[in-house]
Amino acid sequence: MATSLARLDRNTPPQSANAKKPFYILKTSGETFFSLGQNAVLEEGPLSTLSDRTARFFRQHQDGPDILVGALPFDPARSAFLFQPTRVMRVQGKHNLGHVPGFGASRSTGEPNRILSVSADPAPDVFGKSVLAGLEAMAASQGGLQKIVLSRSLKVFASRDFSIADLMSKLALDESITVFATPLRRQETGGAMLVGATPELLVEKRGNHIASHPLAGSAKRYADDVEDRRSADSLWASDKDRREHAMVVESIMDLLTPYCFELSAPEGMALRATASMWHLGTKIVGRLKDASASSEHFVSLLHPTPAVCGVPRAAAHSKIGELETYDRDFYAGAVGWCDSAGDGRWFVSIRCAEVEGAKARLYAGAGVVPGSTPQGEIAETAAKFRAMLDAFGIDRDRSGI
Repeated sequence: MATSLARLDRNTPPQSANAKKPFYILKTSGETFFSLGQNAVLEEGPLSTLSDRTARFFRQHQDGPDILVGALPFDPARSAFLFQPTRVMRVQGKHNLGHVPGFGASRSTGEPNRILSVSADPAPDVFGKSVLAGLEAMAASQGGLQKIVLSRSLKVFASRDFSIADLMSKLALDESITVFATPLRRQETGGAMLVGATPELLVEKRGNHIASHPLAGSAKRYADDVEDRRSADSLWASDKDRREHAMVVESIMDLLTPYCFELSAPEGMALRATASMWHLGTKIVGRLKDASASSEHFVSLLHPTPAVCGVPRAAAHSKIGELETYDRDFYAGAVGWCDSAGDGRWFVSIRCAEVEGAKARLYAGAGVVPGSTPQGEIAETAAKFRAMLDAFGIDRDRSGI
């Protein structure tokens, strides 16, 4: 196991104090990325100016770690929350989160937290009506609107503050996904955090290498092997899900092609499994014409993809604003990191919750295309809540999903 430690601030506190400082964590199957503290925060601005703002930041802040970490919201017109940490640790290979300095110390040791209430926002039947309205809008557009991704949420209240470390440790039991936790505003202690377990890579850029691994088309997994295989086979054979997936892949390929000498999906579409869901996924890899183009540029180019927004993007984004009853905020945005060399790694912030103290909001979404049904999308979003419900210790029968 290889460990690399970025430059440390001379004022970094001893490990016993680390648990009081804001932390960021991004754990994939091959790497654990952990940071403590906030040296400086990136100036606000829309997604379209992200690359220019990060370049200016790195020119002005050369006394700390050469990296920015954090989250981007769903709405490109709103500002990301990215910050330069005080201390950074990157561990290659499999790694137990409990051994990360300052992280294991923040786990709770008392009695289990009691869930006081869980309420659906919107209620499943209201969400179903939104799906129907989305289908009607697509039919009325006569092909102008081809896909719209709609979401719903669960509001949770507990007897005491949630332990982010406990949630992360439970989510990390599924090694097939990327778990993350990031602050959503400048903070010294406490404050809102985005916590989740995403299976989807938005974009990774290292030198002249670029990659994306979009997912679209989903089905529930089952404990029974025969039923689980039947669910996977049904997803693989589904014309509706294949069409939905093709829209996402085609969009990303079209956007990246002008920037690449080579761009391909060498493995084609494949089934991608997490502990709770089957997905259709296609890994896209390419070689850039200009290695100096930053990861933030490509995030700005791709986000939001048809996997979380729709086709065409502008029309779908507008329709989401009409049909959804709450603000997505950082749900269906992106979490990740970038450095002054232009490299970076960004994941779509799905299968997640915004957590602040003893309250949380859990999110799940589903792509609506011709052939979708309100009942089918209610069931799909219910299945997608499973990973977060399990991490929060919420009985699915009382979750209101």
